[in-house]
Formats: sequence, C-alpha cells, structure tokens
Amino acid sequence: MKLPASPVAAWMHDVRAGFAAMRPSRFPYRRFAFALAVGIGGGLLFQHLSLPLPWMMGPMLFCTLAALLRAPAAAPPVIRPPMTMVIGVMLGSAFDPDLVARIPQWWPATLGLIAFIALCGGSVVWYFRAIGGYDRTTAYFAGMPGGLVEMISIGEERGGDGQVIALVHSVRILLIVMTLPFAIQWLEGVSLNRMTGAVSMLSTPATAQIWLVACGLAGCFIGHTLNLPAKYLLGPMLVSAAVHLAGWSDFKPSFEIVNAAQLILGVVIGCRFAGAAPRTVGHIILLSLGSTAILLFWTAACAALVSWLTGFRTTTLILAYSPGGLAEMSLIALAVHAEVAFVAAHHIIRIFIVMAAAASVYALIGRLGRQHRSAPASSGAGMPAE
Repeated sequence: MKLPASPVAAWMHDVRAGFAAMRPSRFPYRRFAFALAVGIGGGLLFQHLSLPLPWMMGPMLFCTLAALLRAPAAAPPVIRPPMTMVIGVMLGSAFDPDLVARIPQWWPATLGLIAFIALCGGSVVWYFRAIGGYDRTTAYFAGMPGGLVEMISIGEERGGDGQVIALVHSVRILLIVMTLPFAIQWLEGVSLNRMTGAVSMLSTPATAQIWLVACGLAGCFIGHTLNLPAKYLLGPMLVSAAVHLAGWSDFKPSFEIVNAAQLILGVVIGCRFAGAAPRTVGHIILLSLGSTAILLFWTAACAALVSWLTGFRTTTLILAYSPGGLAEMSLIALAVHAEVAFVAAHHIIRIFIVMAAAASVYALIGRLGRQHRSAPASSGAGMPAE
C-alpha cells in the first residue's frame, strides 16, 4: 500500500514539475519572447498615455490582440506562479495592526457579498441560457462568479463545454480589469499610472530582496500545504503580512520587480486566447459585454447599498465585490489606498463560497427540474381517459 506523500514531498514534486515544464523541449521560448516583446510595447504605450495599471493592462490588451490575430505569441501558465508570488508579498506588506483590528467589523459587508454572489450568479446564468443559447450546464458554470480553474474542472465533469467556460471566464476577467480601473480612477480622481509608495531596486538594501524571496517561498509552501485558493498569491500574502505585523521587517518589493510581475500576469491573461477560433472568441466577447455589464451593475448597486447601510467606503466595496481577479483587484486597491486586506478577504470568501456551493446548487436545480418535468405525468396517473 502506497503511503500518502508528505506536504514537503508533494510541494517538491510540484516544484520539480514546474522546472521540467521549462525545458526547451516543452516550453515555447520563442513564442514567449515574442509575447513579452508585445507586452512590453503595450506597457510602454499605456505608461506614455498615463493609463491606469499600464504594466498589467497594456500587456493584457496587446497580447489578447496578438492571440486573436494568430500571431506567434504564447505564455504557458507555468510562468504565472512566481509572478503571483511577488504580487502576494507586495500585498502583504500593506498590512498594519490597525487594519487587522478592524476585521471583526467587516461582517455586514460579507453578508452583502453573499447576496451579491446570488444576484450575479442567477442573472448571468439566465443571460447565458436565454441570450447565449448555451446548454444548462455550460451556462451555469460559465455564469458563476468563481475561480476560472475550479469552474472549468467542475463544469467539464458535469458535461459542460470546457472551452466555452474557460473563454467566458477569461473574457470576464479581461473586461472587468480593462474597465474598472478607469471607473475607479474617475471616481477617486487619482492616477493609477504608478503604484503609490513604490521604491526603486537601486535604493533598497539587499536584505529586502532576501525577505521577498523568503516570504514568497515560505508562503507558496504554506499555500500548497493548506490547499488555499489562489495559493501562490494568498500564501505569500499571509507570510508577508505576518512579517510586517510582527515588526521583523518593513521591506517593500521594488517597483521594477512589481512591474515585471504585472507584465507577466498581463501577458498570461492575454495569451489565454491563443489557439481559439477568432469567430468563437468574437461571439463570446460580444456575449460577455452583456454579462460584464450585468456584473458591474450588481457590483455598483450592492456596493452603494452596503455603503449607505454601513458607512464602508463605496470604492473599497466595489473592489471587494467586483468578480475580477484577486491579484488584479488587490493591485487597484493598493493604488487607491483602499484596505487591501478587506478587498483580498472578500475575494477569497467569494471563491470559497462559489467553490463550495456551485456543484451542490447545480445538483439541486437538476433535481427540481426533474421533479417539475415529472409532475404532470404523475398527477395524471390513474385519471380516466376522456
């Protein structure tokens, strides 16, 4: 009988698998270099135009266009975890004791989040079913505001179209990340062109880089061991927050490293569309414009209502509720001086709720549907024929 691997052995197995995936025989280095060049061009243009989050949004848009035009661009997911780790460490560096002391006061906003999930899920699933014409399974898991990987996995297990589910969630993240920063920048009257409080690598001590690597590696191990959602972001964020709250260090990742991490994240998101038929992607983008409008409507409505009832800052609630990526929304929160822990916590809760409830609710809907369809037949049993 084979004994289960220890957490350390399991983590090391994943690390070795990651390095194996980087071998020249398996990793498309030329296409990745092209994608990086395209992403850097997009970042430079966005920065020149003073657009928000230029080193994430520029590469994301340019690589999406390159993928749709069938350019030789590729960015395998294996390169994302190290960059996500950097973002997690940076987010953790924003924690302070006063912020953590306010965590028990967040429960009204969390209740609002649960209502928001139900409203978004119900309306967007109906939209993909009625307007998009997708089958019930595909529409359901494409419309759930949860994690991309989890919704694809569960949806395919239930017989849904995995490619459609993947593209819908990818477009959802793309559209929200491409629109929400402009709205936040307009609402707040601040520029998101540069991360606030950023320091240069040239002016930071070598110990800052050591702390960055140590927090990142320790956080990845903890995230893997505890099987956390978004483990490569949440684990390093928790370790970095603990280091800063304990007063062991006050380091912050340099803006060069953070910009590089944002560049890779943007390139990976954009290149998700590589290989997909342009007609299919175009159809899903058109549909997703409508679903994104629904999501943003409920985001704004629930954030405004909860803000009016509780006094929480509306912008912070919008970032906490918006079903974009955890890393992306947290970066915007950091840029506008919103409570990063509040925003990150609510995204994590959203992912947990959808992961835990999506399959059960889907099964319940299926049972209710079968009962409804069988009701006329059963009620007519034994009735005399006319």
